[in-house]
Amino acid sequence: MRETTEPESAPGGERDEAAVSRFVERFAADLAESGMQRMAARVFAALLVSDSGALSSAELAERLRISPAAVSGAIRYLSQVEMVVREREPGSRRDRYRLFNEVWYETLTRRDQMISRWESTMRDGAKVLGPGTPAGRRITETADFFEFVQQELPKMLERWRHQQAERRAAEAG
Repeated sequence: MRETTEPESAPGGERDEAAVSRFVERFAADLAESGMQRMAARVFAALLVSDSGALSSAELAERLRISPAAVSGAIRYLSQVEMVVREREPGSRRDRYRLFNEVWYETLTRRDQMISRWESTMRDGAKVLGPGTPAGRRITETADFFEFVQQELPKMLERWRHQQAERRAAEAG
């Protein structure tokens, strides 16, 4: 089991930058443990904790104490999986990297498309292996699980949207 620590705050509500850095590294480690590239996880976590949700390559390199080349590679990965977007700073040749709005919602929505492909592939695999074989049954069960996730995910995402709308309305009122 992973040890957890209480978040630290500086007096007066100011951020404790050392605590923020520890949080970034902890969350990046969680993401890397689940399969994300380690440097991409660090860059994503740094963007997530920035108030603006956007940082330049130089800012990311400085905050994470990494090279511009490491930032570039991480951004390339995060762009490919559509978790960040590159923007040009107005009046400058410098790029900023911004998180997509509702990044988790959008990521799960795209996962739905991937799960659909996986289900189709598993159904084809079950036919190839033979539905009565142990491997065929295992592959069929996997396809059934993916089908279940596909049916439940849109309902869950809709509940999330509704909950967020209610929270925003309560905050506005």
